[in-house]
Amino acid sequence: MNQHESPIIVGLDIGTTKIAAIAGRKNEYGKLEILGFGRANSNGVQHGQVLNIDQTIKAIQQALQNCYDSNPDLDIKEVYVGIAGHHIKSLQTRGDMVRQDPENEIQRWEIDQLIDNQRKTFIPAGDQIIDVIPQDFHVDNNQYIKDPVGYNGVKVGANFHIITGDRNAIRNINRAVERSGLQTKDLVLQPLASASAVMSDIDMEAGVAILDIGGGTSDLAVFYDGILKHTAVIPFGGENITNDIRLGLGVLKTQAEAMKVQFGSALADEAKTNAYITIPGLKGMPAKEISVKNLAQIIQARMGEILDFVTYHLKQVGLDSRALNGGIILTGGGAQLKHLIQLTEYTTGLNARIGLPTEHLAPNHIEELRKPVYSTCLGLILKGYSDYEHKHKQFTQTFTKVSVPKTLTVETPAAPVQQEPQSVNMKDRKPRFWDKFKDNLIDLFKEEEDQVIK
Repeated sequence: MNQHESPIIVGLDIGTTKIAAIAGRKNEYGKLEILGFGRANSNGVQHGQVLNIDQTIKAIQQALQNCYDSNPDLDIKEVYVGIAGHHIKSLQTRGDMVRQDPENEIQRWEIDQLIDNQRKTFIPAGDQIIDVIPQDFHVDNNQYIKDPVGYNGVKVGANFHIITGDRNAIRNINRAVERSGLQTKDLVLQPLASASAVMSDIDMEAGVAILDIGGGTSDLAVFYDGILKHTAVIPFGGENITNDIRLGLGVLKTQAEAMKVQFGSALADEAKTNAYITIPGLKGMPAKEISVKNLAQIIQARMGEILDFVTYHLKQVGLDSRALNGGIILTGGGAQLKHLIQLTEYTTGLNARIGLPTEHLAPNHIEELRKPVYSTCLGLILKGYSDYEHKHKQFTQTFTKVSVPKTLTVETPAAPVQQEPQSVNMKDRKPRFWDKFKDNLIDLFKEEEDQVIK
């Protein structure tokens, strides 16, 4: 593919904790080159749903401005947008169509019509169909066909996975995007976008579950024998863990988030018993000592609940450890928790690994985008290219003047993950350790005298 003939596609990930906008274009090797990247802290979104449109618009515009700052040549009009939230549901249907001209081979337009017919499927009032995904086709008595184009037959049909969402929630997303000066090219279920960014063809064939642990929700997509078998939105995410820490340890939300990122572990058994974090008291109150083990116990309880949902959904579709040879791929911001792989394998009985969104990126991508938190946004670009290459949508513009910036500097508010503090005697604190964490935590904890020990 000549890169000057291919469009620039922009993914917009409207998340609970952050909004990211990434512009990309495939090079001649079929890899994504990143042309612009911007992010902003998200306001107005809870559990994956846009609740405050005005705040969401401001955050989208800030992310767009940061994207333009990274590459002033960009001109963004259309975006692929991710969607998640408690309201997302899915159902299985089967559709058939008697062909008008059975003497000729099946054409692509007939398959498009068959898929389009499924959009008339009855769904509950107030819901709207987001996507219709064919799983496997059949032509007359021939079953389990991946692509029926070119076959002969009187009747063609397929099994479908239909994804629906609340009409008002969808309207809020579209309204926020349009009032930000953009057009929604398509809405894509977030776990499907994340899956396309972190999954290879081998994973698809082996059978794999993708768990995208976001801020407001954890999104699941299950693939088996090259087919999307199941999707689900689990109503818990990183924000729930932060709130559990806030309530359980009696700290501020910003302190809870910092402790989770810096010292959190998904396995309480791996946490040091006599390691502590010191945080200042409020309004002259004495400083508080937080046990790293107590912190890990709170995180493990909530992560275990999320993984129990995963096990439940896998049993619902009859796919257990014997079927999913590819195991579970963990991605999203929550996948960065220490010891999460061990907890996942212990809870589900499946092999687990972290899915990084580097599978389809060109070698010169910026280091920041290696993080699993950007899987959804990069997957949205890949979904756009799938539409472009299969002619599912019209792409009228090509861009020749925009090139990959030599340097893409990214300012990100996310604090880097450090190792947990080692076991120490509480009386043996030395000021020299403070320098290591000063840059990360001084803004949150406000008092230089309080020391975090490593």
